[in-house]
Amino acid sequence: MTITRLYRRIDATRAYCFNIESSRTLNDQELDQLRLLLADGFLIDTVSLTPVLEGERVIEVGPRLNFATAWSSNMVSICQATGLDCVSRVERSRRYVVPESDDMTAFIAAHHDRMTECPYSEPLTTFETGIKPEPVYEVDLIGKGTDALLDLPGISMDEWDRNFYYDYFVKKHQRNPTIVEIMDLNNANSEHSRHGYFGGKQVVDGEEQEGTLFEVVKETLAAQPKGSLIAFKDNSSVVAGHEITTLLPKEPGHPSPLEATQVTYHPLLTAETHNFPTGVAPFPGAETGTGGRIRDVQGTGKGGFVMAGTTGYCVANLHIPGYDLPWEEQYPCPSNLARP
Repeated sequence: MTITRLYRRIDATRAYCFNIESSRTLNDQELDQLRLLLADGFLIDTVSLTPVLEGERVIEVGPRLNFATAWSSNMVSICQATGLDCVSRVERSRRYVVPESDDMTAFIAAHHDRMTECPYSEPLTTFETGIKPEPVYEVDLIGKGTDALLDLPGISMDEWDRNFYYDYFVKKHQRNPTIVEIMDLNNANSEHSRHGYFGGKQVVDGEEQEGTLFEVVKETLAAQPKGSLIAFKDNSSVVAGHEITTLLPKEPGHPSPLEATQVTYHPLLTAETHNFPTGVAPFPGAETGTGGRIRDVQGTGKGGFVMAGTTGYCVANLHIPGYDLPWEEQYPCPSNLARP
């Protein structure tokens, strides 16, 4: 694998560096093709082969090397769709000119996301980090019983779960599970995935309540189902729509003119809340929420597509310099959180 670096200036103090991993050295034609794909407004001269913004006061920050970003995945798809099959990863880093009055360390800390990014002390020549994954090992359920699961950090299985997996692996299959199997089961059985709490029996003061929390929520649909086409089917809910006139391609899947078409559309609304955590990585957190909302719409049924999106953000007190507001409380922001 080889790394090719291309550069695009943003302004006098900032620039992008595009780190392109390919299975072989790129020829001049392929480099020009990449320059067009990465250019500002398809102006090829905005992307150069030679470095921009160099010097002692220039720093570079970018994504952590052991995790390909969503931006890279999209860029690789574009490259391969245009015939650049040799490109396997493209990451975008940023260069800054640090003002003489600023401390270099403080500037770097303020201009990158420590959860998903890191400073580059020198130009990238490889995405390999040299870090080797921990070896897979067995969890000794045979020797230690269900208590072996209590010794694993990050495992949140209750007694019922621990007994269930002990019976499955030890009694049924006469073997120990691997740590990979246990971690995968732990994630799959999270409340987000299985809804064990909302779908389980509720016991209050020793008395079992009638119906689960999910059943209580669904009672409204059972009492008045009129107009509801899809409800509580995991992704989204759909209400009955009506026939409208809209513009659709004359030949879907091919370049074609749009024509007025009578179709019946059923509207749906889906909401997505996500915590990347957004307090640490606000932009990746927003991307995760947006992607989940789009996926839910398209996963509701055949023909589902996104018409519009709404966004709401809740942030802490902004503390804008010179703009004090009476309701803002003065408390220190933890150093590991992005400032609002």
